[in-house]
Amino acid sequence: MVKSDFFEDVYAVVKLIPAGRVTSYGAISSYLGAKQGARMVGWALGHSHSAGDIPAHRVLNRDGRLTGKLQFTTPTLMEERLGAEGVAVVNDRVVEWNKLFWDPMLELL
Repeated sequence: MVKSDFFEDVYAVVKLIPAGRVTSYGAISSYLGAKQGARMVGWALGHSHSAGDIPAHRVLNRDGRLTGKLQFTTPTLMEERLGAEGVAVVNDRVVEWNKLFWDPMLELL
């Protein structure tokens, strides 16, 4: 599969998310100028495992839910990676979502 420039842009933003912080598919798509592109961000991250070291586990849905967990090699790997960075997850949702949320529109000015 040939990756689009959009995929590469998504990967570049995701690489900037600090360990222990999380963001949403929609926040990334808005930052990239594709307000309705949250699903495309998810699709890009679903293909990111062959793109190198992309911390896709830090990108969640708008409510802090681990909706992308099935794209990982095991259903618990996303939560395990977040936990290793100090991010608490209960019932597939980040506990301190608002506190840990990293907004690229604010952080990447």
